[in-house]
Amino acid sequence: MRFLLLCLLLIGLPVAAEVYTYIDNEGNRVFTDRPKPGNAKRIELAPSNAMSASPAPSPPAPVQAAPAAAPPAYQLLRILVPEPDATVRDGASGDLIVTATSEPSLLAGHNYRLLLDGQTVGEPSRSPVFPLSNLPRGTHQLAVEILDGNGRTLERTPTQPVHVLRISLEQKRRVKPCQKDEYGVRPECPLKDKPAEKKDIPYVPFI
Repeated sequence: MRFLLLCLLLIGLPVAAEVYTYIDNEGNRVFTDRPKPGNAKRIELAPSNAMSASPAPSPPAPVQAAPAAAPPAYQLLRILVPEPDATVRDGASGDLIVTATSEPSLLAGHNYRLLLDGQTVGEPSRSPVFPLSNLPRGTHQLAVEILDGNGRTLERTPTQPVHVLRISLEQKRRVKPCQKDEYGVRPECPLKDKPAEKKDIPYVPFI
């Protein structure tokens, strides 16, 4: 029991302390941290297996929520006239007026722009009305865009087809024949087609 208490005492000593042992006059083994002249021997202690306390983990950085996307400037942009897949019959002129609308109305600094068959028509403007003339007969593709002040596209309508029917000059001439004074005036009545005028034969009395 005495030896066990001594061992516990040794365990409790600081790592840097020195331990000595010797046999006293009564034959008992004594452990002490002070050297005793004579037969005291130093005891080599095993290195301590105590672990240094690890630093506490730092708290995780707060997760920053991604900024919410800005709502679109326009809730609606569409072509009012002509309707999708409409057929335009406009004689021989091939005229067409395209009209668009947006919600809300066009904001300050923004412009409309018309695309015909993928190509821009005219300059961007604040007017949603685009007059077209002399369109070739056949099917064409229409789209309208809204541009910001730097010319970047903010909104664009889906591309929609329109069919243009034009009466040929020959068909128009058949419907309304050319009159003598209309040659060189009506496109379907060129001067080269004007019939030659009959010359009056002078009357020669019979003798």
